[in-house]
Amino acid sequence: MGAGNSHEVENGKQGGSDSARLQPRTGATRDGVPLSFNRPPAADLEPWLGRVMVAVAQAPDDYVVNGLLCNDASYIRTAIGVDWTVGTADGELRIRDETFVCGQHSKAMPLEYVGGIKVAGMMFRPGAFRAIWGKDDGPLIDRIKPTEFIGVPDAELTSLYDADKDPLDWLIAMEDWLRHYIARHGIQPPERVSQKFEAAAFADPNQSINDFAEDNGVTPRTLQRIIKRDYGMTPKQVMRRARTLDLAARLCGVADEEEEEIYLRFFDQSHQIREFTTFFSMTPKQFVSERQGLLTLSLEIRQARRLEVLHRLEPDSIRPWMREPFVPVVSQTAS
Repeated sequence: MGAGNSHEVENGKQGGSDSARLQPRTGATRDGVPLSFNRPPAADLEPWLGRVMVAVAQAPDDYVVNGLLCNDASYIRTAIGVDWTVGTADGELRIRDETFVCGQHSKAMPLEYVGGIKVAGMMFRPGAFRAIWGKDDGPLIDRIKPTEFIGVPDAELTSLYDADKDPLDWLIAMEDWLRHYIARHGIQPPERVSQKFEAAAFADPNQSINDFAEDNGVTPRTLQRIIKRDYGMTPKQVMRRARTLDLAARLCGVADEEEEEIYLRFFDQSHQIREFTTFFSMTPKQFVSERQGLLTLSLEIRQARRLEVLHRLEPDSIRPWMREPFVPVVSQTAS
């Protein structure tokens, strides 16, 4: 995954002359780190989708970035005009001009991309893959598969990209595709327990698993089975991941700064360092000094959804970490 001598390589540090070569087109943090345009899905798709996103950041064709990819949800993504090389549980995978299925992560995944960012995706709620395609999230953990894995030809989704249209239109086309697919196959919403567990992890990842099971009318053993199926991890692992991702978002500057309790969720500093290193293979201090642009983008999507689910942020409001909101061209012309 190393770059040739003719390439400029950025290791994820932001704010220098190299990072200035990555020009955001769908939003940025106050200090210029590229963000996606992301929003809740159309209301009729909310039982299956947690978020839709599109990210575009222009860069020279030989501009190489080494970073990390991290999801706490399964995605369908389309990447156009950019070379991705990803270190998955199945080995190194190269991606360009195609749509693919991304499983959840038990730890951050190494990623190299060349030529900027041009990707759109749909974030699926826990259990949605099983409801729509009969695929549990467990076998997808730390993996990326072609869309044929869920019985969908790649061209059905990759062809939705149109260079002449606004990025928002790309998202709308993806939502329309899923809407018609669900209607055509008469698909029912996924079970609610896993989705309630997601909201619980957003609210307090230190809460008692047994208390959650009792409050939701299931036995701890049944909860273990459901969460393992719909997350690919145990309930405790899901909570540990949520705690670490909230901290990572805070360190990246894409979190609500008033949430001081994020730091207090760990027993002590050694516990914090140990948990963080397990997930990111680096200490919090290293993480800050080697800030990852694409990882910041992914964490921002999660935090936006988290704060909206917890009713701490309105979907159409400016998020605390944004330099300015992304205004789609279609909206400007319509006005």
